[in-house]
Amino acid sequence: MRILVENGRLLDPSRELDVQESLWIEDGIICEKQAFSANQADRVIDAAGGWVVPGLIDLHVHFRDPGLEYKETIETGCLAAAHGGYTTVCPMPNTKPSTDCPEVVKEVLDKASAACGVHVLPVGAVTVGQKGEQPTDVAALKAAGIVAISEDGKSVMNSEVYREAMLQAAECDIPVFAHCEDINLVHGGCMNAGKRAKELGLPGISNAVEDIITARDILLANETGAQLHLCHCSTKESVNLVKWGKEMGVKLTAEVCPHHFALSDEDIPSAEDTNYKMNPPLRSKEDVEAIKQALKDGVMEVISTDHAPHHADEKAKPFTQAPFGIVGLETAVALTITNLVRTGWLTPMQMIAYMSTNPAKVLGIDKGTLKPGSCADVTVIMPDESYVIDAASFASKGKNTPFDGQKVWGRVALTIADGKIIYENEQ
Repeated sequence: MRILVENGRLLDPSRELDVQESLWIEDGIICEKQAFSANQADRVIDAAGGWVVPGLIDLHVHFRDPGLEYKETIETGCLAAAHGGYTTVCPMPNTKPSTDCPEVVKEVLDKASAACGVHVLPVGAVTVGQKGEQPTDVAALKAAGIVAISEDGKSVMNSEVYREAMLQAAECDIPVFAHCEDINLVHGGCMNAGKRAKELGLPGISNAVEDIITARDILLANETGAQLHLCHCSTKESVNLVKWGKEMGVKLTAEVCPHHFALSDEDIPSAEDTNYKMNPPLRSKEDVEAIKQALKDGVMEVISTDHAPHHADEKAKPFTQAPFGIVGLETAVALTITNLVRTGWLTPMQMIAYMSTNPAKVLGIDKGTLKPGSCADVTVIMPDESYVIDAASFASKGKNTPFDGQKVWGRVALTIADGKIIYENEQ
């Protein structure tokens, strides 16, 4: 199939390219300039007013499949990803059973091959059954198709077990994705510890819960030589710890999620609205400003969603009992444009680097680029189109978002994976 995308602004951070230029795609590959004429194309896409960018890559999603398909399936998760402009996603291993053996990896990949065309790159568990007691066989998991290991949803509290897993990851040359949470300090907390928690009468989660494990993981990565990627960083101290780790020469990257730069704990309207409950929690305004500055300065270089769908009945429970997490695949582009690009925190080029090119570098894969000869994973974004987020319209099974009804800018117009159109916005 031949596709011509014309009249758009090509943004390719892999080549620092920002030009008004057409893009030619043939048989799933990006071509050299003017590979064919418009009348030879099977499809001509008019991207006037839009950004034409490398397909977005999300290092951090929860698809709940196998075992928790009532929340999300690989099929519905991939549809949500395509609607959000993502062509590659990395589902976390906290499924039932967890992704801790080659058989489960194969199940995930088999289901992904029957989905809409989004590339699914599984993340394997750090420990067997995610029980924190025995490291998985990382080499076997890598051979089966994982691209990283993580215990996401919790931390491996036994440092010796974690160290052994990191050594395996270093030997296999795959990154460790770290969820940093000292469970011994949580004490039933369900939102950020601070003034707002006291006002709502809810138990708080201090910054130290995240920061202590962040420091530990950086030190272990330094000792083992593992490549460490810090997930969903939310505190001002985490920014300083990332700087410190990089100064030491640790192979270290860090991600921020849109909810952590778009909202603070002061935005939680009541103790009844559990769509504002996530882990790490929404932090203070001071933390939010520090995270935004870290993105602006390139200290944090990845934006991921931590897409975490839950059933409405689960989120209807009291704040202290409802599960942590919100969906994010279908709102990330708009929230980033609205809160960071239109406000001057990030340039369009930085945004696309953080959502495509840099995640590809973390994984060491040949994606996140529009260079000729590369796989035709392409997203078209209309940055100046505004709309109101409607959770009921999400392709995801999960509708749990605090952004329902919010006016935003930045609409995903088209998603192309392997040269095939997998989502097209009809509006």
